[in-house]
Amino acid sequence: MQTLDSINFAGKKAFVRVDFNVPLNENFEITDDTRIRAALPTLKKILADGGSVIIGSHLGRPKKNPEPKYSLKYILAHVSKLLGVEVQFADDCVGADAVAKAAALKPGEVLLLENLRFYAEEEGKARGLAEDATDEEKAAAKKAVKASQKEFTKKLADLADIYVNDAFGTAHRAHASTALIASYFDADKKTFGYLMQKEVDSVEKVLKEAVKPVTAIIGGSKVSTKITIIETLLSKVDNLIIVGGMAFTFAKAQGGKIGTSLCEDDMLELANTIVAKAKELGVNLVLPTDCVAADKFAPDAATQVTANTAIPDGWMGLDLGPASAVVVSDVIKASKTILWNGPAGVFEFDAFTVGSKAIAVAIAEATSNGAFSLIGGGDSVACINKFGLADKVSYVSTGGGALLEMIEGKVLPGIEAIRGF
Repeated sequence: MQTLDSINFAGKKAFVRVDFNVPLNENFEITDDTRIRAALPTLKKILADGGSVIIGSHLGRPKKNPEPKYSLKYILAHVSKLLGVEVQFADDCVGADAVAKAAALKPGEVLLLENLRFYAEEEGKARGLAEDATDEEKAAAKKAVKASQKEFTKKLADLADIYVNDAFGTAHRAHASTALIASYFDADKKTFGYLMQKEVDSVEKVLKEAVKPVTAIIGGSKVSTKITIIETLLSKVDNLIIVGGMAFTFAKAQGGKIGTSLCEDDMLELANTIVAKAKELGVNLVLPTDCVAADKFAPDAATQVTANTAIPDGWMGLDLGPASAVVVSDVIKASKTILWNGPAGVFEFDAFTVGSKAIAVAIAEATSNGAFSLIGGGDSVACINKFGLADKVSYVSTGGGALLEMIEGKVLPGIEAIRGF
């Protein structure tokens, strides 16, 4: 497989699929440009070679074609500023304006296409159906979109000589611009961008090349949303730390009293199965023993420290307790490979940040002592950024669903399309 550095882009037009799905406020101003900054090295490499760039991205989830509030024109000025090049804009992505401007691009020039999802063909979804559409009408509409998706994909491919996928956040989607388009380029004319390559390498380092001891910290509210990840990791890690709301499902499964804490009663049996499986595999399953409980879900709630299995009626666990924070931190600091997905508590409220911060600090310390650490998932990334420790860990993933699916062992269409397997 080609790498970005192995391709000379001189005199070539590159279609670069990026993930510029950035948050905008009510004035259409970017509130977090992390995703744009993450793609800059790839774009600058192509331009430095003497190539030209055609940027393709989605923004939001438009439900009609087009939906003006999701126009990429709102980010044009900022992309130009960060890139140091006056970026041109096409008011379409496959129409006459896009074709003409792409054809006229000269070395060193950049063209930003309008939102790819303004076309239903990008996602392969049928839109604009009446609310009372029958199943037959929905099926016919979807079939029609799929039939035109191939033509749409070819039009995108025809804009460029080389295809570069630098949008890991959408790699789990078999969309026109993230996977299907790759088939229109020879093996030596398609590759990952720097960001995509780092994402793939980081996940594979944790899953396939991990140095022991390997520790995974899995948090969040529900066991049901993380069960596949947990089951996958049990065969790969030495330590599995369960934190967040899901820990109370385990506490109740063991016969504990959890007050009004989050719990999935239909997952109790599964929780006990996970405990038994970990024991069978010799995995050190770390479950919190205490928590910071609150009398209500609010930043100004009254709090008390209590055992996870003895939370008073009317109280709910919202953070790791001090004893658990110490145990978890010690396990992390003794690790050589670390994956963190999911916070330890309601870190958005300052009163309940202790557990998540303890995890972040421990990961940073382990990293400084030579461990490889991967932080992934929106809330975990928000945590590490909130505590100012993002630059103290090995890698912070930009992927959400894509990262989780890759950890689960699924084949991601956007990756398979480039690698060919």
